[in-house]
Amino acid sequence: MNDPDRARPETPPGHRGVQYAGRALCWSLAGGMTTAAVDIVLAPGFHAWPVLWPLPWYLTCVSAVAWAVLRAREKAAALRLAADEDLVQGQDWERAA
Repeated sequence: MNDPDRARPETPPGHRGVQYAGRALCWSLAGGMTTAAVDIVLAPGFHAWPVLWPLPWYLTCVSAVAWAVLRAREKAAALRLAADEDLVQGQDWERAA
């Protein structure tokens, strides 16, 4: 059973980082698709465009790697918490027996 003295966080550690990285991934994908559409449809001619339009795609790669690493750490932390709870519950059962 749960020990009332032991506070358990509602969300696993690192959850906010995973959320932010996931949001960055989604928004950079949206930006990449938007800049690709602008490049095809409008064909902007200003001199900085060749540098600007692939920028969201680079951010997509970076945020995808960051999300994957943070998500793996979050899952590992959740598994450790679950294993610790199983140990505590196992001790409770042995005490009851």
